Amino acid sequence: MAALGWLTPRRRSATARSVLAGEASAEAARKSSQEQEELAPPNAPDEPDFPVIGDDRAAAFFDLDNTVMQGAALFHFGRGLYKRKFFETRDLARFAWQQAWFRLAGIEDPEHMQDARDSALSIVKGHRVSELMSIGEEIYDEYMAERIWPGTRALAQAHLDAGQKVWLVTAAPVEIATVIARRLGLTGALGTVAESVDGVYTGKLVGEPLHGPAKAEAVRALASAESLDLSRCAAYSDSHNDIPMLSLVGHPYAINPDAKLRRHARDFDWRLRDYRTARKAAKVGIPAAAGVGAVAGGTAAAIALHRRRR
Repeated sequence: MAALGWLTPRRRSATARSVLAGEASAEAARKSSQEQEELAPPNAPDEPDFPVIGDDRAAAFFDLDNTVMQGAALFHFGRGLYKRKFFETRDLARFAWQQAWFRLAGIEDPEHMQDARDSALSIVKGHRVSELMSIGEEIYDEYMAERIWPGTRALAQAHLDAGQKVWLVTAAPVEIATVIARRLGLTGALGTVAESVDGVYTGKLVGEPLHGPAKAEAVRALASAESLDLSRCAAYSDSHNDIPMLSLVGHPYAINPDAKLRRHARDFDWRLRDYRTARKAAKVGIPAAAGVGAVAGGTAAAIALHRRRR
């Protein structure tokens, strides 16, 4: 991991692990973005390093799960790894249950989240980063491409058309988040950073998952590094867990919001967009839980069928 000297030390209410996770994610995102710029063809349309149309100190930050894409990126990634025999059927069932529990409960039990985190890390431990990146490209086409919300994608494109940089901000691994951002034509991604040595995963995280306060720290760190004015930036999310990130910017948007975020958005006069069906939008809070329940149920059915065929 490169030195984080470009970040200014500061005292905040976030935990030290949240700050470390946020800073590590911001550094990884900037490195990935710089590499993409270096690989751009020399005869590409003339684009400035920083926006010249509109506000050149503004950018947009988009949550991923249920904001840009229907469902959880990590779950779809797990499906792809299971297909490639990275782990056993019982592990897939456990991942489905962990996601369903999180969505239905609407709370973050530390012990439960630690179990989910350790399970995911144990799968990639010993594998090369380049291998997971390559597989991520395939998994995007198999499970994710058709789940992108057209409405949210149009919002991101509007920022790009205005000359602003657009970043994904997600608890998903930074590698898969970077793949999604690249495939959508976005600037880059802030995601959870897993430790690697000589390009091989160690099974440990740098800090903690990029979730809740850690997302806000990542956005703050990136804004500082990019000389952005957060009061002129925009952020988009579906979850009340991202209120810390949304509260950082001058233009927060609630997208397909859960019940708590919808109430908060109304109380603070934030803009709201809902791209679900009218019936689902009328039952805010149920869609995510019901959707994940369906996924978990479908997974259980698939597992049962798999066992009968053996």
